[in-house]
Formats: sequence, structure tokens, C-alpha cells
Amino acid sequence: MSWFIKKRQQKIAVEEKTVRVPEGLWIKCEACRELIYRAELVNTHNVCPKCGYHFRIGVGERLAALMDPGFQELFSTLRSSDPLHFVAAKSYAEQLKKLDAAGSDHDAVLVVEGTLKGHPVVLAVMDWDFLAASMGCVVGEKLKLGAERALESRASYIIISCSGGARMQEGTLSLMQMAKVSAALARLDLAGVPYLSILTDPTTGGVSASHAMLGDLNIAEPKALIGFAGPRVIEQTIKQTLPDGFQRSEFLLEHGMVDKVVPRDKLRDFVGLSLDWMTQPVAEAHD
Repeated sequence: MSWFIKKRQQKIAVEEKTVRVPEGLWIKCEACRELIYRAELVNTHNVCPKCGYHFRIGVGERLAALMDPGFQELFSTLRSSDPLHFVAAKSYAEQLKKLDAAGSDHDAVLVVEGTLKGHPVVLAVMDWDFLAASMGCVVGEKLKLGAERALESRASYIIISCSGGARMQEGTLSLMQMAKVSAALARLDLAGVPYLSILTDPTTGGVSASHAMLGDLNIAEPKALIGFAGPRVIEQTIKQTLPDGFQRSEFLLEHGMVDKVVPRDKLRDFVGLSLDWMTQPVAEAHD
């Protein structure tokens, strides 16, 4: 009857093999909350393929997406200092030293000279990674010098804004940059040199109240936050609930504050076509 007897077999422990996904391969979209394969964003100019949300991108990516090869950086020796000896939770001087050591040697704006679709341009790109692209004395000076270079060479001037506003560590000196840059842009207007303003997420505070809204053509990326004060501050001030989409690109387009909302993958072509029209001879423009 041995065939009725169940033989006990010794169980051998088997280790379960787990596949670990390397960190950084996936990113969650801030709008639709879907997971996106990072490599996929390379082909979409860092735009969510599911909902069209535009992720913030760095200065290098901006330049590569817009400029023709061979552009040159301008005013690279300018550096922020600590004119007011500002000390709060963090020393301003120490913050500047750390940023400089990390390779952020262009302050919160990088200005280059070159061509875009064959058109001579001076292009300034604000860098969110440098103190939220706040506008201090160096930012204002570089933007002013960029306008003067464009005026001298008769090249179109383009500023890509992305900023939290004025730099509080430089106090009133920071606020003075609004008037200085605006005056330089007014000279471009008098000379008939095109100035294009490109507003990205976010463009707020003193930047939105000055050069960001003074373009001959104001272009915004989709759903970018654009405004002076935040929605919460406005609601508390006027004691009213703000409409949906308030201070977003599409809302500002509808109310005449920006001229065009352009997706990032079409921005270079749109700017090129705009410059084709804006720089053609006057006689030809009337034909």
C-alpha cells in the first residue's frame, strides 16, 4: 500500500526576483498627473504627450530650440553683488557664491547674439534656476545692454521671460531695473527695431509689469501663469472669486493682453514667420 502514502518533499526556499526600475526614468505630469517616460519628453520639447502641459526647461534647451547654430554669448563678465548687505534666513552673498560655484555664471539671464531662421537677433533668456529668475541689477543691466546691442546692429530683440519678479535682496535697486529696461525698449520702438516678448510659466511681479508686456508682439506658451500679484492676493483684495483660468495665457489672449499663444514645438517657426513680416522693407509691406 505504499502508493497510498504521500511522501513529504522538502520545500526549497526560492528567492523572488524583483526588477528595480532605475530612478529618474519616469516623471509625473503636474497637470494630468499621468506618468511619462522621460525619454519621450525629448521628442516633444518637454511637453506632456497626454495633456499638452509645458514643463519648464533650461536656458540651454531654449537656445537649442530657437537659435541657429553659431550664436555667441554677450556680457558674460557681469556678476551680481550684495549692494545692500542683505541678511535674512540665508545670506544673499552666500547664495550667490553657491550658485556661481555650481556653474550658474550668467546670473538669472543669458544674452546671446546670432540668427534665428536667418534673421539677425539678440536673444535674452531668463533662467528660473537662478533665484527664480528674479530681476536684480545685473539682470536689468544685461537686458538694457541687449537692447542697446540690438539697436546698434539693427537686429531684432527677443526676451524670453520666466520670473518670480523683482529680487527682494536688492530692494529699491531691483525695482529701478523696470524703468531702465523699459526706457531702452522705448528707444528700440522709436528706431523701428522689432522687439518680441515671449512669456513662459511663470511670468510674474515686476517682470510682467515691465518688459514682458511691452513687445511689438507678445507671445505666450500655453497655460503659462502671467500676472503681477498672485490670484490669492487679488481675491483677498477685491473680495471676489476669480474666473476659471484667470492669469493663464488663454485668458490673457481672450482679453487682449497677449497677441498669440503658441505651443513650444511651433515657436521657432512662428517667430521666424513673424520676423519675416516685421523686417520686410516698408514699400514691400504696403504692396
